[in-house]
Amino acid sequence: MSEPSELQGKHVVLGLTGGIACYKSAEFVRLLTKAGATVQVVMTEAAASFITPVTMQALSGRPVVTSQWDAREPNNMAHINLSREADAIVLAPASADFIARLVQGRADELLSLTCLARPRERCPLLVAPAMNREMWSHPATQRNVAQLVADGALILGPGSGDQACGEVGDGRMLEPAELLEDLIAFFQPKVLAGKRLLITAGPTFEPIDPVRGITNHSSGKMGFAIARAAREAGAEVTLVAGPVHLPTPRGVRRHNVMTAQQMFDAVVPQASQHDVFIATAAVADWRPVNSAEHKIKKEGTKSVPSFELTENPDILAAVAGLSAPPYCVGFAAESERLLEHARAKMLRKRIPLIVGNLGPATFGRDDNALVLIDDQADRALPPDGSRADKLTLARALMQDIARRLQSVNP
Repeated sequence: MSEPSELQGKHVVLGLTGGIACYKSAEFVRLLTKAGATVQVVMTEAAASFITPVTMQALSGRPVVTSQWDAREPNNMAHINLSREADAIVLAPASADFIARLVQGRADELLSLTCLARPRERCPLLVAPAMNREMWSHPATQRNVAQLVADGALILGPGSGDQACGEVGDGRMLEPAELLEDLIAFFQPKVLAGKRLLITAGPTFEPIDPVRGITNHSSGKMGFAIARAAREAGAEVTLVAGPVHLPTPRGVRRHNVMTAQQMFDAVVPQASQHDVFIATAAVADWRPVNSAEHKIKKEGTKSVPSFELTENPDILAAVAGLSAPPYCVGFAAESERLLEHARAKMLRKRIPLIVGNLGPATFGRDDNALVLIDDQADRALPPDGSRADKLTLARALMQDIARRLQSVNP
């Protein structure tokens, strides 16, 4: 999903320390600027051995700062000026040595000096470790990371996988796209902090035989956007996904299913352990009573096969009918008379909120238009009745749900 202005107006100081992962920092700068941020790169002497300041200047559009004695600063206080201008300082990569320096309060070169001098109440420090797996797992590094968190820093990663040294394990710097998603999430209001959300997304697939089945056009994009927005808002998120090929939003727990019955079995037993259930999935209403063991062949017969159908279990109604149900939000994908059919579904399921949209106008697209319907009124998202990208809509929905939860449990 395109994110052209997610960080519009944000000024990020990006600090590079010595490590082969500096090559990823170039792409990270490109993504940050594409997302609307201004980026000021600060490099240690060791970082400049892995990637040149010229490269980082070309990508950021700003001169790279490497020395606390930089005479370009009118007051010769680069460490003060850099940290006062920043909305955040991001260290990517952060080496084991530099993490130790931060914990010790060392300040004998520009980057550590800038981190120490930052106004902590309004300039957060985000740290993306990058090192060999043995260095990462060493007790000294783990103590230092724990102390860094206790001092108020946010740790991004590390990832796991192949390392430049040829070994495999934890310690890789996160990929640039992952760092960007984490930074965008960091700036989102945490209106659902402490809440647990259970979300369904995508279609279901009801097999007729081993290769055919009953399904629909749902891409899962709206549900996955809601899962991401909920996580950004501070919630603990579990996503039960039908057969879609979408990456799991960062920080979201995902459970894959195929059929409506599998989705029912994955959702209902755990629903009461959550504060909110959002039924975004387009669940098939019916399934074949019997699925053929082998592919049904048409050769040698002119008859068209027929199938006896039976109704699938109603996941949303089952969750809403629990003795201790979560706050339930349904979705209605209609092709006509949207308000009428969505409101009827809300009453039939006995839920407090339903989100309506026109399915043929949104399936597979990156944008949508929603209408929020409760027992009092209906409200369009966006408010002017236009369309917006699904992540923007998902964030607005999270804000609305947070307000409703507050009114239910003030």
